[in-house]
Amino acid sequence: MIDRVEITEGYWRACVELEDVLARAGDAELRSRSVGTRWTNEELLFHMVFGYMVVRRLLPLVKFFGHLPPSLSEVFARLLNASTRPFGWVNYWGSRAAARVYHRHRMARKLRWLTAALATSLEKESEHSLAREMAFPTRWDPFFAPAMTVADVYAYPTWHFDFHARQLSLPFERGNAEK
Repeated sequence: MIDRVEITEGYWRACVELEDVLARAGDAELRSRSVGTRWTNEELLFHMVFGYMVVRRLLPLVKFFGHLPPSLSEVFARLLNASTRPFGWVNYWGSRAAARVYHRHRMARKLRWLTAALATSLEKESEHSLAREMAFPTRWDPFFAPAMTVADVYAYPTWHFDFHARQLSLPFERGNAEK
């Protein structure tokens, strides 16, 4: 059985953490390079939000392929893996460009909206629907498994968020906002 509470608690925690970072980081800190990426901290923060945006588009795809023979999603995943280089380019430059639209003043509101929509959607899913799965392009993301269920996809953006949160180069600890 899927732990829906754990998944939605991860969503709310990510919102609080993002809001805390945005409230505490100044312009210079947000413009600073992150650790281990070519993005600035602000661009990386957008990329972290983008993980939740991607899930909203992935869910119908996983459900669709979940109705088909597994071999079809395996072929699709192989095609996506073959396009890893263009995907990486689009992922990098897309996040850089989109961070100008969903910048520090808009991204927290966007994440709140996304996580509320995902939590509502998750609550309505049947156990049968959550168990549907498809093959994934494992070269695209370290959290993509060879096969992922709908439930895995709901959990994915918080794994992605937490991974990238460790790459922020900030002069303060995340998640320790002064009360």
